[in-house]
Amino acid sequence: MNVSLLNLKAQYAGLKPEIEAKVLEVIASQQFVLGPEVEALEKEVAALSGTARAVGVSSGTDAILVALMALEVGPGDAVLTTPFTFFATAGTIARLGARPVFADIDPVTFNLDPLRARDALAAFRKREPGVRVKAVLPVHLYGQCADMDAFLALGRDEGLAVVEDAAQAIGADYPSGSGVRKAGACGQAGTLSFYPTKNLGGFGDGGMVLTNDPGLGRRLRKLRTHGETERYFYDEVGGNFRLDALQAAVLRVKLRHLPEWQKKRRALAAAYNRKFAETGLQAEGAVVPPAAVHEFSGAADYHTFHQYVIRAADRDGLRDFLRENGVGTAVFYPLPLHLQKCFASLGYRPGDLPVAEKASKEVLALPIYAELRTDEQDYVVDKIREFYSR
Repeated sequence: MNVSLLNLKAQYAGLKPEIEAKVLEVIASQQFVLGPEVEALEKEVAALSGTARAVGVSSGTDAILVALMALEVGPGDAVLTTPFTFFATAGTIARLGARPVFADIDPVTFNLDPLRARDALAAFRKREPGVRVKAVLPVHLYGQCADMDAFLALGRDEGLAVVEDAAQAIGADYPSGSGVRKAGACGQAGTLSFYPTKNLGGFGDGGMVLTNDPGLGRRLRKLRTHGETERYFYDEVGGNFRLDALQAAVLRVKLRHLPEWQKKRRALAAAYNRKFAETGLQAEGAVVPPAAVHEFSGAADYHTFHQYVIRAADRDGLRDFLRENGVGTAVFYPLPLHLQKCFASLGYRPGDLPVAEKASKEVLALPIYAELRTDEQDYVVDKIREFYSR
């Protein structure tokens, strides 16, 4: 049996008539950049996320970039963030001439640890007193919200803007002290990605910035069209960060199915957990399933399970064995950002952020998507049990 990590063809097969009809509408309109489809998607995603406004942009990477630009992060500044995330989180900081400051992660959720973030901020300010730390950028990794109450408190205490990278967590609930809020709706800005592999994925790149700040929303709209205030007049330099109408049309069709898909992903994650408990692999420590820390908080959408990521003994051996037996897996992420060659000038060394470094050697993402069949999931678990029984 072959079980892919993700099966987008299966998803498309169920949506083909809806999507093709919507795409043909856009083609007939001949309005391909921004326009009514993008405006409608912005309203629908804002409603889903519980924010006052949403600004469609060209990618998840550009969503982070333009959010930081709107908050005036630039040369001479620094942004506090996680080393255990996709490159874009820190890459956008560097592109603006600012400096990523990395703090270690929580060993249970893999999200940025707020206490370690405070310590890293204090140490950096002592070491580099002339560098302004402008923002903190937590990531809701794998679809589970970081401890946003703690990061909002950090922002208030230290004068930092809070930007949420919610690329993997659209629709996820965060049980804050003031009530349940959605991923991307807690800080000054939240960013989403619509890359095809995301839970809500388009037919190419796309992204969105969420905010409740009307002034920030206006600035984001200006910056996504080169900084244009009126046609061919500019009072600052922005970028070409516009979302295509074809992408918005596809995403609007898929958005109607997202709640059902998220529910199926949570059910599949629960089934994985049960199956691993039954094998005894969890008790032996060979496989550690992911912990959904908000599951019993009263938050219904406590995790999107964009990825179902285990910690595995002999991770690379297991991955090779699964590949040989037709099971797709992935490692998110094999080398933390603080040890990447492009960030060598920041001065981090192996051992500086040990939790992230350990995670990079143990994590393994298993197949999870709404169309995954029970027999396919059983096969994945059976092959993992077979590997550890040899």
